[in-house]
Amino acid sequence: MPHETLPQSADHQCDVLVIGGGPAGSTAATRLAEMGHRVTLLEKAHHPRFHIGESLLPANMPLLDQLGVRTEVEAIGMQKWGAEFISPWHDHRQTFEFADAWDKSMPSAFQVRRSEFDEILIRNAGRKGAEVIEGCRVREVEFLPDHAGALVHAQHDDGRSVTWRCRFLVDASGRDTFLGNRLKAKQRNPKHNSSALYAHFTGAQRNCGKKEGHISIFWFEHGWLWFIPLADGTTSIGVVTWPHRMKMRKTSVKEFFLEQIALCPAMAMRLKDAQLVSEVEATGNFSYSCDHSHGDRYLLLGDAYAFVDPVFSSGVMLAMKSGFEGADAIDTCLRQPQKSATALKRFDKVMKHGPKEFSWFIYRVTNPTMRNLFMGPSNVFRVQEALLSVLAGDIYGKTPIWGSLRILKAIYYLASLANLKRTLLAWKHRKFNIRYVEEPEGMA
Repeated sequence: MPHETLPQSADHQCDVLVIGGGPAGSTAATRLAEMGHRVTLLEKAHHPRFHIGESLLPANMPLLDQLGVRTEVEAIGMQKWGAEFISPWHDHRQTFEFADAWDKSMPSAFQVRRSEFDEILIRNAGRKGAEVIEGCRVREVEFLPDHAGALVHAQHDDGRSVTWRCRFLVDASGRDTFLGNRLKAKQRNPKHNSSALYAHFTGAQRNCGKKEGHISIFWFEHGWLWFIPLADGTTSIGVVTWPHRMKMRKTSVKEFFLEQIALCPAMAMRLKDAQLVSEVEATGNFSYSCDHSHGDRYLLLGDAYAFVDPVFSSGVMLAMKSGFEGADAIDTCLRQPQKSATALKRFDKVMKHGPKEFSWFIYRVTNPTMRNLFMGPSNVFRVQEALLSVLAGDIYGKTPIWGSLRILKAIYYLASLANLKRTLLAWKHRKFNIRYVEEPEGMA
């Protein structure tokens, strides 16, 4: 494509500059380079680097196919055919298989080390023509008048300062939310807030056979825990709990993490012979969203736009989907400026859709009524197939799940009203840390 000549007020020029080399940024850079745009991707770290969020969804697989990296991901991944939910208030564990979702064509995904997965994506962007620069942190951005793009000031690891002039800017900086913070667009999610601690173990007790790669979700009194088996024998373990719980801790982060695991006997049993082989990381108050997804010559992608509770492993899929949609919108804006408004409106709709559909379940996942629906599923009116489609990430295509999801939500609300006292007590326990003893299912 013909490239617009930009004034020589910067060290370098490009059509699109991408801040961040995670799944969102690498996906967008790859797609834009394939479209013929001059793309520069700036990543503050050097790959491989540690990142949490190791569980992919079946809906990731078509995206990996389009990027041409599926074979590489399969080589580093643990195949994931489903998920299991374990509740101390129920006498069984509930297993779901993705093959039982509405659309049977996406039966599996993978658990991956993010250091390996993210490196595959960023190297692919470089192979496809994007200029990838690691160890270079963006410091400031100046938006230029008359829709002329932006001037980006960055700094290399060795202290050298450098500037880029770009026609379009992409913020894919993850939870750093570079533009979200500077534009005061980032807002704490008032409906849901959690904190997480996580680490890697070896020697954890896994399921056998085909279920070895299942992600396991454990409920406990103060939130939930994850168990994600990786291909090299390591297992990712995480505890998600309320921020006020984190503030109450009087021990080290490591000790507090192990104390929370001990409060969940089913998880503790899986780790009784395991060894902690990494530092324990902690993050707090992590549910947020920005009040807009785009502006004049810039977009926010993935976690730079919003981050929700990771209980359904939606993060990587939402990030990559935003990369595809963002690249399409930018291509339209640069080639056909008269269609920019329509393209950006579509982009904004897609960005809001994903977090919205997952969040309805996330806000309620620790509620007793929602637990009961997960632990005792019914496929009346195909509601179980619709729920499995959400768990698989199949929320953007033409799969006709929405009528069944409305019925599922109606069942939830009716069951909550039928057990109003328990529902209110659970809400108070979570919001105000008012303790109550929840009786086993069937005894309430």
